[in-house]
Amino acid sequence: MSFLQFKTAQDRLFACIGVALMLVGLFGIIPDALAHGVTVGDKGYIQETTGVHPIPFIYLGAKHMMTGYDHLLFLLGVIFFLYRLKDVTIYVSLFAVGHIITLLSGVLMEISISAYIIDAIIGFSVVYKALDNMGAYQRWFGFQPNTKIATFLFGLIHGFGLATKILDYELSPDGLLPNLIFFNIGVELGQILALAVILIAIDFWRRSKSFLHHAYHTNVLMMMLGFLLMFYQITGYIVQ
Repeated sequence: MSFLQFKTAQDRLFACIGVALMLVGLFGIIPDALAHGVTVGDKGYIQETTGVHPIPFIYLGAKHMMTGYDHLLFLLGVIFFLYRLKDVTIYVSLFAVGHIITLLSGVLMEISISAYIIDAIIGFSVVYKALDNMGAYQRWFGFQPNTKIATFLFGLIHGFGLATKILDYELSPDGLLPNLIFFNIGVELGQILALAVILIAIDFWRRSKSFLHHAYHTNVLMMMLGFLLMFYQITGYIVQ
């Protein structure tokens, strides 16, 4: 049976409810959540810190990735139908390189873009990948966009998301570059840990008969969450 087919409406309902609860619990989506937000305590530490501090900034980077539900949603979409570790490594590396480039350049060159606009585009990246997983572009337009290029480009956007927040906190120029590098190391460590959990869970799910049966609805739900992130940020931009 194709993953585009389902036996009953009850199956579809339970699939959507189950995955919704899983994703809401996993990504911690709450009304005031901002995917690239920094807690008050972390903000104060960032603003007051001078000099090079490897461990704290590695920790902050890992914490950012582990709690960055928009990053995790997008990465979940990227690896959803990747079965070989080699392919997972390639796509995740492309995303990481893009993220690193714009995070470093955005902060060091002080490229200021509205965080609401960037985060809305990040929400769109989740929608884009979910539609890609559903084969929408082939059905609608008759061609398949280059998924590797798309992953790299969206990695660039995701990096700008955090860069805009860091600029708001006016880090001390004393030790700025080393601290940003250590922060990026933490981001990649956090990404590896998060991906390990996701890969274990999705590999276990793939072994069951329900994977292809519910894969389409899972991506529909991801698309809905992406739209939710987009509208949340667009609303914030309008009313700010």
